[in-house]
Amino acid sequence: MSRLHPPITNKEFVTELIPQKEPFVMVDKLHHFSENKIVSGLTVKEENIFCTNNLFLEPGLIENMAQTVAMHKGYTYYLKNEPAPVGYIGAIKKAEIFELPKLGSELTTTVTILHDIMGVTLVEAKIECGETLIATSEIKTALA
Repeated sequence: MSRLHPPITNKEFVTELIPQKEPFVMVDKLHHFSENKIVSGLTVKEENIFCTNNLFLEPGLIENMAQTVAMHKGYTYYLKNEPAPVGYIGAIKKAEIFELPKLGSELTTTVTILHDIMGVTLVEAKIECGETLIATSEIKTALA
């Protein structure tokens, strides 16, 4: 079910796939989509609300992972030509942040769906900056 060729870099379209709006958007590219996996991108810019002293802070990394989960649901419903349902974060566990990326960094966030049962989704998320793993977590979401 991988239907994405080439990556989507139109930020306006990407923003339509998630419920968050500026200035709270922490994804700007969709690199890969399949039934059980999505890969998003984010260029860390100075105007980002989680950028301080030329670093992208921990809340921004967590929000980036959560928005990548939301993007998977949004793109799934976009492909079905249906409005995406509202979802909520139920739990974030095992969140580890190893390094804060610098201003101008290109982040790649991979979310793998482990379970999706009756509107509750458990995923494993990881953020890489170049070849370096900088954050991981498990996130549980639920549809409203």
